[in-house]
Amino acid sequence: MPRAPAILQSEYPYNISARCINREWFSIAMPLVWDIFSDELMRTSKEKNLLIHSFVLMSNHFHLIATTPDANISQCMQQFLQRTSRRLTREGNRINQTFAGRHFKCILDKQNYFLNAYKYNYLNPVMAGASKLVEDYPFSTLHALSKNRTLKFPLAEDSTFQADSKGTLEWLNCKPDERKLEAVRYGLKRQFFKSKIERRTRAPLISDYELL
Repeated sequence: MPRAPAILQSEYPYNISARCINREWFSIAMPLVWDIFSDELMRTSKEKNLLIHSFVLMSNHFHLIATTPDANISQCMQQFLQRTSRRLTREGNRINQTFAGRHFKCILDKQNYFLNAYKYNYLNPVMAGASKLVEDYPFSTLHALSKNRTLKFPLAEDSTFQADSKGTLEWLNCKPDERKLEAVRYGLKRQFFKSKIERRTRAPLISDYELL
């Protein structure tokens, strides 16, 4: 079944994720992987006007929330993934490309959808056992924000964190309901965010107004 064409728009953020081929881990040390991703995020931001809201790098995939003021998400991701993959392949002395062919793009056309993606992504290292607290995971933009550290790439103003940093961290570190978590995970794989439906009641597992 062919993939649906990317929806090009400039109004709402996209939640974007991509995973390594066969779920393999990156073949080089994570600090170097982070540096490569940071370099290429900076280049894509500068050359394609990609507005980055958050980024989380895991051992074999990444989570990115970004807006495209020029409605050019396909060009942004083509450049970013190709250049990143090429550098990771070269540094890791690999033959195959790094990423699997498909990456997911989900349009977050409501504020709550954005916030649920924001929490899901930043909570990913905690759920994977890579960190006890979201702010302690070193390969994320939240770590830089919470520790007042400079990133290589420009980051859009994070009004959620800046309005109440302590409250935001408490919310992010609060373990969500498993059914709501599954609903968000499902929703982020749609072109537009859409909650998973409860089979018996046909009601969404997480409403447009609920937060994880």
